[in-house]
Amino acid sequence: MTSPPWLAGSLAVAREIDRRLSAAGVQLTLGGEPTYVPNRPEGAEWSVAADGPTKLGYAKALGQELQRRVWPESTLIYCPGKRYDGEVNPRWALRLIIGANGKPIVRWPQDGGSEDDATAPGPLLEADALTFLESIGTALGCGLRPLALRDTLDPDRRVWAAPLCHHDLELDPEAPPGWEASEWPLDDSLRELLPAAGPAGLRLPLQHFPEGVLRQVLTLEVHPGGWSLFLPPLAREPLEQLLRLIAAASAGHSQPALSGVLPLDITGHWQVLGLTADPGVLEVNLPVCANWEAYAGWMAELEAAGATVGLRSWKDDEGHVVSTGGGNHLLWGGPDLETNPFFSRPRWLVGVLRFWQRHPSLAYLFSSPSVGPASQAPRPDEGSASWLDLELAHGVLETLPEGDQRVLISETLRHLHADRSGNTHRSEISLDKFWNPAWAAGCQGLIEFRAIETLPTAEAMATIALLWSALAVHLLEPRNRPEAMQPFGPRLHDETMLPSALLADLEGLLARLAADGLRLDPKPFRTIWESHCPRLLAWQQGAATLEIRRAREAWPLLCDTPVEGGSTSRFVDSSLRRFELISNGAFRERFGVVLNGRPLHLGAGPVAVRYRQDQLYPCLHPAIAPHLPLALSILDTATTTLAGHWTLTCERDGFKSAAIADPAIAIPWLSAAPWRVANPGEVTVDLRLEPLPG
Repeated sequence: MTSPPWLAGSLAVAREIDRRLSAAGVQLTLGGEPTYVPNRPEGAEWSVAADGPTKLGYAKALGQELQRRVWPESTLIYCPGKRYDGEVNPRWALRLIIGANGKPIVRWPQDGGSEDDATAPGPLLEADALTFLESIGTALGCGLRPLALRDTLDPDRRVWAAPLCHHDLELDPEAPPGWEASEWPLDDSLRELLPAAGPAGLRLPLQHFPEGVLRQVLTLEVHPGGWSLFLPPLAREPLEQLLRLIAAASAGHSQPALSGVLPLDITGHWQVLGLTADPGVLEVNLPVCANWEAYAGWMAELEAAGATVGLRSWKDDEGHVVSTGGGNHLLWGGPDLETNPFFSRPRWLVGVLRFWQRHPSLAYLFSSPSVGPASQAPRPDEGSASWLDLELAHGVLETLPEGDQRVLISETLRHLHADRSGNTHRSEISLDKFWNPAWAAGCQGLIEFRAIETLPTAEAMATIALLWSALAVHLLEPRNRPEAMQPFGPRLHDETMLPSALLADLEGLLARLAADGLRLDPKPFRTIWESHCPRLLAWQQGAATLEIRRAREAWPLLCDTPVEGGSTSRFVDSSLRRFELISNGAFRERFGVVLNGRPLHLGAGPVAVRYRQDQLYPCLHPAIAPHLPLALSILDTATTTLAGHWTLTCERDGFKSAAIADPAIAIPWLSAAPWRVANPGEVTVDLRLEPLPG
């Protein structure tokens, strides 16, 4: 794998983390879900829609580049992904699979050749299709009975569907073990694929499939551009056997494009990398990484491979670098279920949950701009659970006896880590994939940290993962675990979200880890803080200083809104913005601030301003107009003369110096009522409290 210079600088602490985990008998794996967009993202598929005309092409290009760079003997398979309300078809997902030991699960005879080579074998032809299927059936010991189907969307495409199932004694003790081929008697008038997008295996007229036969069908397509196979849904071992037979039978032809439904491999026999369609982005699901070094290596490879095919982890917003808009959720787990580190360590897990609750920077600093109760990753104390229920859950888990407690851990916590609508996936720390039998992929022993967005560089994303790993090791020691949660009250959505508070909390974490022998370089974290809390104004005169930075704001949730497709969607009112003003004593002794004609009083602590940036539909309080442009002036209070004047017309561009024609700017400082905070004891001034006209 690629080893960039930044990775080497963190290896010492990463290996110390590995040493401590090993000494404690803990195998902690990492996973990730970074997102990417083209260099020039165009169309709804790169803003709001999950799919579109170019996304699958980019996914295939990235998958093939990763095959070339990292897993040259892996197998690429097109799979149906998740299906969401309002979407006609399931989203697609490309999977790269290879053995856990890095060896291929199947060796393709075409590997090593060049597609541009004039002597390269061509695709399977229509005349050879039945012979090919016959050879597969002979090798399996059961004669296939292919049924020819028509594709009304593409008359030049030839399709054969061969029912083929595999019986497992453990799952079906009454059926004869092994492979079985069945006949599909179907009237000629019904032998047509469904008129939908996707491979033929997803368009079969299965509503007319014979009763009592497993709906497992091997589907072959031959078309002018090549040939492809849709694999029947099988368990891992029979699927590997079938793939090996297909590879052997494909000798003399080009390698077929593969699609199918892959089994969930929770035994650790495979390494799987996924490329999936998500609204506005291409999401990459990393394979299970044994440690941080492997995780960082993958992030570096994705950055390099993405650059080769025209993808990157950031957007250009009129000269400003912004996120892709997608997450980069970090997952903790184990190599397999037998060695999962959390099943038998509920006290460690409780320590993690309490620690994260006590440090708001872990929820708010690395996330997208949408934070708080209405976000995709609300903290447990912002979700549906009461404070009492959270405390009870932590207390009970701390008293569990030794042994595998996966079921009790999940059933105790899963329903508490949910947003206010009860969605267990929308949570800062989600246990949806820990031990959730209600979901097919829910029993993987995974803890998912969702309050992390995709950042512009692989180094930044790996830096966050290193912090997470260091904290996991730090909290293995019981004396480092908090004994209780911290009741922040109204401060949580007021002061703790401000840039100064987030930085202080983060620097406290880094100092704590350094004292424990886990010294992380603070520079990358400072860079992330600067990018998420950019400076809007910096002013200095002599010893007096004033700095204004963009602050986080918990956007309110609106009611469900009908959308196209007959479903509803959740919207938040993202028109609200905040900024923080930090002044020193020398500034406050001599200068004052006037904002939109009214004084803004500064104290020794932070002061923030909430304002409406634009008028959205729908939004809360539609009668309140946007407050932009904002006019901010600094006055010398001793002489009541103007020391500076700026306007804010766009948060992205910050405060811009402006001339002022009215010398009476000092009058508001002397006579106008000052801006007031929303609630007593808070630090945020809310411009919406200005009296409405009329």
